[in-house]
Amino acid sequence: MSSPSSKQGAPLASEKRETFSSRKLFILSAVGSAVGLGNIWRFPYVAYENGGGAFLIPYLVAILCAGIPLLFLDYSIGHRYRGSAPLAYRRANRKTEMLGWWQVLICFIIAIYYAAIIAWAAMYCWFSITKAWEKNAEGASGFFMQDFLKVSDDVNVSFDFVGNIFTPMLIVWLVAIVIMVAGVNKGISRANGIFMPLLIVMFLILVVQSVFLPGAIDGLNSFFTPDFEALQNPAVWAAAFGHIFFSLSVAFGIMVTYSSYMKRKSDLTGSGYVVAFANSSFELLAGIGVFAALGFMAHNAGSSVDEVATSGIGLAFIAFPTIVSQAPLGGLIGVLFFGSLVFAGLTSLISILEVIVAAFQDKLGWKRTPATLVVVVPVAIISLILFPTTTGLYLLDTMDAFVNQFGILACALVLVIVFGAGLGMLPKLAKHMNRHSSIKLGTAWKVLVGGIGPAALGYMLINEVQSKISESYSGYPLWFNGIFGWGMAGLLIVGALVLSLIPWSKNSKANDPEFKVHQQNVEAEELPEPAGKEY
Repeated sequence: MSSPSSKQGAPLASEKRETFSSRKLFILSAVGSAVGLGNIWRFPYVAYENGGGAFLIPYLVAILCAGIPLLFLDYSIGHRYRGSAPLAYRRANRKTEMLGWWQVLICFIIAIYYAAIIAWAAMYCWFSITKAWEKNAEGASGFFMQDFLKVSDDVNVSFDFVGNIFTPMLIVWLVAIVIMVAGVNKGISRANGIFMPLLIVMFLILVVQSVFLPGAIDGLNSFFTPDFEALQNPAVWAAAFGHIFFSLSVAFGIMVTYSSYMKRKSDLTGSGYVVAFANSSFELLAGIGVFAALGFMAHNAGSSVDEVATSGIGLAFIAFPTIVSQAPLGGLIGVLFFGSLVFAGLTSLISILEVIVAAFQDKLGWKRTPATLVVVVPVAIISLILFPTTTGLYLLDTMDAFVNQFGILACALVLVIVFGAGLGMLPKLAKHMNRHSSIKLGTAWKVLVGGIGPAALGYMLINEVQSKISESYSGYPLWFNGIFGWGMAGLLIVGALVLSLIPWSKNSKANDPEFKVHQQNVEAEELPEPAGKEY
């Protein structure tokens, strides 16, 4: 892979690596990545389906035993080896570079469909004011599938474009490109500094408004009433570990990349705890707001909450529009809910894109602007070709199910095995984390990452494989699942291998003298671990 001439962009090796200007901005950006669509539309239903209030027990165990330890693993690799995912893994050990590219390609797939959901949410902000779905005889469901998405009856790949999806998607991509071109401090930090406070304020208003709706108490009772018998079911514990794993954005390459922008003397573990519990606090807030609204919906329909409770796209684009039509000040509820989805989606999208941009920026040795345009514009074009179409929903559903599960879970499993048992790097990484952190990592952390981590990830991966093999996913044709499901997940591994075999440019960050200085400073600080509280 050749590098451009000096006229096109000065080599990165001569430039100082960008860093977050403050710990607060790193935390805001990391929380912005973690708080995504899943926090709002997935967590409430997962908790409800898996024991209600009792689910908080395995949820907390999962945070402490898997989520935070794996988050610290990402932080330690990114901060010590000071690079994007491929470069950081390469610096740790040349044979592990492929893991970084695997994560980059996973982010590539997620980015191309994630923008579509953000665009849908943006359109539904307007629809909430006009209550456009009331014109369809089948209500919100008919409007979403027929009038808005115009979903084809044929599960295929078509290029029959839907204008009211294409235009907002184009705007989403233009906003994302502007943010990414601006860089870490002027772009990512500033965007999160604006979007995250707006998201929190909007969602707090939504929650307050929802809990005063008639029937809200029934929804909250359904959400929080504990079913302690559910704790005897291994699937409930697996659901908790699975949700935390995806919720905290671990093993996506995101936290490796973001932590590489932290200053050398940073409180890594303290920041990690803030990010993890801020993310969980928002999820609980989402559960309160969503189930209060669902309680109102059940009250109006004269049914029970379990008859209206749902998750994912069904919750966002079918259940909530129904609530908007029935609730006092429903238009405001809709704008707040869908606006929250837009802001949560945007902060997550820019973190996903940063993984890709940083990787190619490091490998090619380009400046920020050309690297962003060369990477993000093609991603946007592919996204705009595949998803604002009458078959876009089928592609989105399949890619999300297979790439998220078999891409991220499999990559994470390989990662913890390689860095734990394979390379035996956990003691070295723990020592790095402990230099400036307020809470020290000890034997417990190594056991959790090297033992509990592989066990939990392996169990979830085996379950997913069995589930997908036992029947055709969503009843789609075998060829469709084969190409865009199994085939896509397998292609990520092949692509990662190919990218790892391409030589690094002479101008790349692999030859960065700044990193040599960083390493000298790190090695100079190799002191006995100070006494203190261990995790």
